[in-house]
Amino acid sequence: MQKHTVSLLVDNEPGVLSRVTGLFSGRGFNIESLCVAETVDPAISRITLVTLGDDAIAEQIIKQLNKLVNVVKVHDLTGTDYVEREMALIKVSAKAGSRAEILRIVDIFRCKVVDVSPTHYTIEVTGTADKLEAILSLLKPMGIKEIARTGAIALGRERK
Repeated sequence: MQKHTVSLLVDNEPGVLSRVTGLFSGRGFNIESLCVAETVDPAISRITLVTLGDDAIAEQIIKQLNKLVNVVKVHDLTGTDYVEREMALIKVSAKAGSRAEILRIVDIFRCKVVDVSPTHYTIEVTGTADKLEAILSLLKPMGIKEIARTGAIALGRERK
C-alpha cells in the first residue's frame, strides 16, 4: 500500500466533489484527507486528496477521474517532486505551570498562539504531516482539548 497524493482541477460546480469521491468509495479506497478550494480562476477549484492503496487501482481511478466531464486536469503527485503542507488549530490546556513550556514549543515549531483564554491556548501550526504529528506528541501530555486539521494541500514543483 502506498500513499497517493492527487491534485485535480475541476469545474467549480455543485455535484463535482460527489462524483470524484464516488469513484474512490466505489472501488473501496478510503480518502485519508481532502481539501477543496477555488483557484485564481473562480470557475475552477483545486481538489487535493490523499489516499492509501495499491498502485494499479490508483492508476485505474486516475484514468476514471480523467473521464469525468467536470474534471479539467488530474495530476498524481506520487513519485514526483512537490510541496505539501497541512494546517491545524490545536486547543491545548494552558495551566499556570505549563504556559511557558507551551510558548517554548510554539516558538520552536514556528507556529503561533491565535487565541488565549484563562485556561487554554489555541495554536495555529502549518507544515508537513510529520511536523504536525511532532507538535501534537509534545502537546499531548499538557492536555489537548480539540484539534481541527485541514488535510494535505500540494502543488508540484516547477522544473529548474
